[in-house]
Amino acid sequence: MRLRLVQIDPNYYTPLEAAARNHFSFAKRLSAFGLIGWIFLPLLVLIPLKLITAYRANRRMDEFFSEHAFHMRPIPPGSVSEGFVFTSIDAGMKVVPISLHSESDLLGVAALADAKDDVPVDFIFSIPVPGISVDFLSRHLSDLISPSSRKDCDVVALSAHLKEMPAATSNAKQTRNGDPLNLVVIGDFDAMLSAFIARWDESEVITLSTCWKTVRSFLLSSHYRYSPVSALYLFGRSQDIALQRSRKSINERLHLRLWLTPLRYQGESVWLGQVSRDIGVRFTYKTWNLTTHRVDPDVDEARDYVIEDLTQAERVDATSYVDGVGSCSSTAPRRNLTGDPYFTDGKRAVILLSKQRNQLHSATER
Repeated sequence: MRLRLVQIDPNYYTPLEAAARNHFSFAKRLSAFGLIGWIFLPLLVLIPLKLITAYRANRRMDEFFSEHAFHMRPIPPGSVSEGFVFTSIDAGMKVVPISLHSESDLLGVAALADAKDDVPVDFIFSIPVPGISVDFLSRHLSDLISPSSRKDCDVVALSAHLKEMPAATSNAKQTRNGDPLNLVVIGDFDAMLSAFIARWDESEVITLSTCWKTVRSFLLSSHYRYSPVSALYLFGRSQDIALQRSRKSINERLHLRLWLTPLRYQGESVWLGQVSRDIGVRFTYKTWNLTTHRVDPDVDEARDYVIEDLTQAERVDATSYVDGVGSCSSTAPRRNLTGDPYFTDGKRAVILLSKQRNQLHSATER
């Protein structure tokens, strides 16, 4: 068998590369002191000793990393392999896809004719990585819906209930409508999070620190993967989960907000969502900072992007569409809370998630 490390992280680090990142460097440490380093000039006689000890320490580090690493090579039959894979850091929730493939040996026991019987063993797990303050960690999702209000649905009942759901988000006072609720995701929290986090990023909560990061990213047109999103409201509360798919800069990204509903289908949670695509920045008097993202008016493009993206990730079992906000044309658009126009066919996309990766052809539209 072979563990595909590239599938875990195409930018993974080899053991010696990871060790080199942590090597002791006397020159770097001395230069970090700047002018203050001249105070320690008499200690320069100790440099040869320092270089020797640093060399030995770095050699031990190389040996340690190599010994405890999971190396990119086949796992022999009947044996056990274990070790660490050194990957790029992903703050928040890091999804780790594991794919084990059997290997055909041209010159060994296995025949090439058996290669067609190679069936991969795939599974996915996620681990929290400290470094950012994620919005959904600040609330207990299990307490949002009381057991007495949950509704188990078949297909017919689910379709009927989804049509009765609110058509659009609102402001905090629920006096004005915002962006259309154009997405439904069916799956428990872990399946939903692992399906998205492999390709999307979480959003940080709004604080002075994250606001400064956002402003700096906006001014420099740089990349800020975890930039906070503004609050939209449904069921009397702001979004339960906010995700984003950033592109070249903070001014070009997709926003996805999800709210947990009382509905359940095949024992899985049903999430009602809103997704839109940012295509620029404009000035407005409706926000405290006088700027807002310019939203692509064709909101159906962002909605169907989610279907294609999750299908590409092989995490979709089935898709469908139900009535939502109602149709409106580009010549007579509606507007969201910040005044952006939008037009739509009025449908919500419904996505039934797969708990594990499946083949692209297995996703069917119902």
